[in-house]
Amino acid sequence: MKTGDTIDKPWGWERILDLNERYCVKHLFVKNGHRLSLQYHERKRETMVLVSGGAELSRGASADAMQAVDMAVGEPYVIEPGTVHRLRGTAAEGGLVLEVSSPEVDDLVRLEDDYGR
Repeated sequence: MKTGDTIDKPWGWERILDLNERYCVKHLFVKNGHRLSLQYHERKRETMVLVSGGAELSRGASADAMQAVDMAVGEPYVIEPGTVHRLRGTAAEGGLVLEVSSPEVDDLVRLEDDYGR
């Protein structure tokens, strides 16, 4: 992955706005009713901000202890390493989310996935 890349995903797409040795900034677009993998990161720290549309963020210490929140536009949501989380599009037009994270873009542990990945 590099700055400028747009990667199609079964749930929508992600676009790398900036990636360097200190951070990664990207847009995630999640189609209505679709969701990302149930996942966590061992090292990566993320902050997500809803830009437009609607999205629900579920997060918790484990898959059994998750709490869902309807994201508010402009409100930052921090995801620390080890936090189990999942993002779902909830508006007819989908949800556009800005994600700012540490640079470990391949640090992903999938626990569950709707698309068999």
